[in-house]
Amino acid sequence: MVVGVCMINVELGKENAVRKEISRVDGIRELLHLFGEYDFIAILETEGLKSLNDTVDIIRTLKGVTSTKTIIGAEF
Repeated sequence: MVVGVCMINVELGKENAVRKEISRVDGIRELLHLFGEYDFIAILETEGLKSLNDTVDIIRTLKGVTSTKTIIGAEF
């Protein structure tokens, strides 16, 4: 099991539309709307590193997403 934290920035005014799209992506365990440097933080949980990378790639292609930063970890 691989766990990742993906911090997401979106275009101004696109937060609701992007939130709806992100919440439909497989592998999202939790999605939080933030106020600060990032607009959202998504907790990802996948079977392996490749599937986590694929999930982040899907998020990056969503209309309105401007940037992401991902931290990868593993559960004990």
